[in-house]
Amino acid sequence: MICREAVVTSSFPSLTHALAEALVNVLWFIDGSEDEQMDPDDAVKVLEGVAHVVSTLPDDQRQELIELIGKMAAAETDPARREFLEEFLEGFGLIDDAS
Repeated sequence: MICREAVVTSSFPSLTHALAEALVNVLWFIDGSEDEQMDPDDAVKVLEGVAHVVSTLPDDQRQELIELIGKMAAAETDPARREFLEEFLEGFGLIDDAS
């Protein structure tokens, strides 16, 4: 018997967009997890680790991510997820509250 895998085409225009979407999905899950789902200390470590990485991006990559997250927020239909995306930039150190 021949096993054939389904060909899956990405709905994302770039690898950067796909990875940003995957990152947001993981962080959205962690942020919304109950203590029984994920150890709170581990969750904080992951969130702080991501904040460190994105806060140290070069300016061009930081700007690209800022624009991408903004587009994702504008296109989001789930109000709670849209709010998470809108708070993402400040919460993960990409912008400060004065921006």
